[in-house]
Amino acid sequence: MASKKKTTVSKASELPSNAHIAGAGVVEHQAITDTLKENYMPYAMSVIMSRAIPEIDGFKPSHRKLLYTMYKMGLLNGGLVKSANIAGQTMRLNPHGDAAIYDTMVRLSRGNEALLHPYVESKGNFGKAYSSDIECAASRYTEAKLAPIAAELFRDIDKETVDFVDNYDATMKEPSLLPVTFPSILVNNNLGIAVGMASNICSFNLSEVCDTAIALLKDKEHDILSTLQAPDFPSGGRLIYRREDLEKIYETGRGSVKVRAVYTYDKANNCIDVTEIPYSTTVEAIVGKVTELVKAGKLREINDIRNETDLKGLKITIDLKRGTDPDKLMNKLYAATPLEDSFGCNFNVLIAGVPQVLGVRALFEEWTAYRMECVRRRVAFDLSKAKEKLHLLKGLQKILLDIDKAIRIVRETEEEAEVVPNLMIGFGIDEIQAEYVAEIKLRHLNREYILKRLDEVERLEAEIADLEETLGSARRVKAIIIDELRTVAKKHGQPRRTQLIYATDLAEEAEEEEVAVPEYPCTLFFTAGGYFKKITPQSLRMSSEHKFKEGDSMAQTAESNNRQELLFFGDKCSVYKSRASEFGDTKASALGDFVASKLGFEDGENARYMAVTDDYTGYMLFFFENGKLAKVDMSAYATKTNRRRLVGAYSDKSPVVAMMYIREDAEFLLESTSGRRLVVNTAAVSSKSSRTTIGVQVMTLKGVHRVKSVTPFDAASVAKAARYRTKSLPAAGALPAAEDFGEQLTLE
Repeated sequence: MASKKKTTVSKASELPSNAHIAGAGVVEHQAITDTLKENYMPYAMSVIMSRAIPEIDGFKPSHRKLLYTMYKMGLLNGGLVKSANIAGQTMRLNPHGDAAIYDTMVRLSRGNEALLHPYVESKGNFGKAYSSDIECAASRYTEAKLAPIAAELFRDIDKETVDFVDNYDATMKEPSLLPVTFPSILVNNNLGIAVGMASNICSFNLSEVCDTAIALLKDKEHDILSTLQAPDFPSGGRLIYRREDLEKIYETGRGSVKVRAVYTYDKANNCIDVTEIPYSTTVEAIVGKVTELVKAGKLREINDIRNETDLKGLKITIDLKRGTDPDKLMNKLYAATPLEDSFGCNFNVLIAGVPQVLGVRALFEEWTAYRMECVRRRVAFDLSKAKEKLHLLKGLQKILLDIDKAIRIVRETEEEAEVVPNLMIGFGIDEIQAEYVAEIKLRHLNREYILKRLDEVERLEAEIADLEETLGSARRVKAIIIDELRTVAKKHGQPRRTQLIYATDLAEEAEEEEVAVPEYPCTLFFTAGGYFKKITPQSLRMSSEHKFKEGDSMAQTAESNNRQELLFFGDKCSVYKSRASEFGDTKASALGDFVASKLGFEDGENARYMAVTDDYTGYMLFFFENGKLAKVDMSAYATKTNRRRLVGAYSDKSPVVAMMYIREDAEFLLESTSGRRLVVNTAAVSSKSSRTTIGVQVMTLKGVHRVKSVTPFDAASVAKAARYRTKSLPAAGALPAAEDFGEQLTLE
């Protein structure tokens, strides 16, 4: 390392006689490594630790200081106040100036639309996250308060659930973290650029996050993708679902997802209206790129593009030339403009002061550990307060046993200062108890007051025992967290904004010429062996006796028409799409078409179930051997092309016992290998837009037992229908009664 040298650049004789400045004119040479250590490294650490990277509660210091200030101002339940007032108050905790504080508030506000669940209710112009041209008004013109969901950030903060530290000038205390009751780190987007590292966390649906947290608290090996489908962005859009990409993000905390805009075609005005765009872009960027391509002659189908965003919301209008196919044009725009954009994930979070890139599972584990500590501290606080109160009442209890003696001691004591010591001596109580007794009003020395205090002693003793048991039981602490998560999801949950489309649905296919398809009624038949027949009513009247291959039997029959769409589910988790019109009319006496050959199934794959639809409404039900039921929105199978193979049609985690297509919720009877039977109403199971969801447990099974059959339930066919129903799921079901189903039960 180079040594420091001093070089004199002026002589003392050249300075005025009265001038003498220590070190003036001296240049110090310092090694660059010393400069980095003494100046740059402290700055870098300050940016990483105190500014840019969020902590496990989901907030950076600037967010936390602002929200805590608003909480102390009473803005959780109070009315709106001027934003300038809030910014000024926050400067007591955040010394970076009112402009920086106001920018933070703007991003957290509902009006800016940057967050899936805004923490600040706003009034006035707070700008728009999706537009770089729409800027927020000055803080003196806008008003704000805390949103209802912010109550979950501060719940029990006054019960020592988190540590408090000094502010920058040691005149106030502020929380080091917030005791959030849900994993807020995953609920709202968070972007931070530090020195040498950055963080970019996408948002997820609150209900899905809470469901996943609950599932992981019950089972550490829970399949996260079954409950946390994919990111959910404030701007909506459609996320291109690739399971392998999401698995990488969930496991490593790094990766990217593609999101494309949502549009509608206005046939009357021959224009496309874009109403949702990817979160990572802006309206101006899209309009600018499209304009650039039009000027370059690469897009000849467009007459004009304009930004029509107003108070009703985002809208980009694209005027088309006559004869333009809007869908084909949008596919071009997706490929060449930010109408389809990627969101890069980098889940970098401060854990105990150390920046770490964590996957989703690891983030849930860290949040759970943090939340369990918050709950334990809250329980310990309540326990301490209960013990203090019990201690006082124990002293009061001794006094109340001989109230006349207590009154006599007080009356006969000459000096006020001796009252407490005399009570301590007379009843054998400590100073704290004696002070409490001495402060009791004369009006309270009656039978009613005495009995209430004695009853309170018993209640407190029971409460203390319960709190001590909770404090020593991780299971009970987890149960508290689960109850809180359910409450949060119920109060603040909302439907997904970002819908999912499968990457396999977007594969390019050769264009097919549209042919006019005749419409006429027909009956569709599907056999257990995978054969399909389409028979007209006239042909069916002439002969209704079916011919089957040896060992085959009829599995499904559907009254339909020639234009209906058909979905054939294979036994290797694929579904093949076709139309009734692609099959020729036949007779009952014929074997029919072998579906696997007709639609080009993979080798060894057979058709197992046929679903007939024309509008993709309703649900596909998949009953698995392990007792789970997956309820998938039928719209998850909708594509713009026919006769198409979709992989990942259902989960492969457990063998499928039965598949059912329903338009409305219905009841089904499940029977296990143990003989137990259970009636399940599908309305009790939430639907998912992810085709590969593993479902939810509806029937509990013991040992090696499995679900062996599923059939639609007819209550009229049994004598005791209520026997097989249950108030909550999952359930084990009941053994059949002798009079039900025409069976005679025998003991083995």
